[in-house]
Amino acid sequence: MKSYKFNFKVVAATVACALAAGCVQMPTEKQSVSDMRPQISFKSNASDPKWASARVVLDNIDVGAVQDFMDGIATLKVLPGTHQLRIVQGGQVLHDERFYAGDGVNKSFILK
Repeated sequence: MKSYKFNFKVVAATVACALAAGCVQMPTEKQSVSDMRPQISFKSNASDPKWASARVVLDNIDVGAVQDFMDGIATLKVLPGTHQLRIVQGGQVLHDERFYAGDGVNKSFILK
């Protein structure tokens, strides 16, 4: 009977140590990658209806409406490098500009 109590104490001590060690969190290292792609947006008179239906054409690809990329609301992420930007409405070019954007640059175009 004496050995039974001794074994019970050893088991209880082992369980207590395991529970105590299980509550300790090992140090971890968090790594993340920042998206450093350049971003562009547009500033314009919001009440001007010509910009509401205008389309953004970047490097001869229609990427969406001007209103989708308004400054302070959303941006268009582009690859670093030189780009050709056109703002088109119904076949008429409202804005045509060639620009360079490097990593981490946020460029805002003013549309008049």
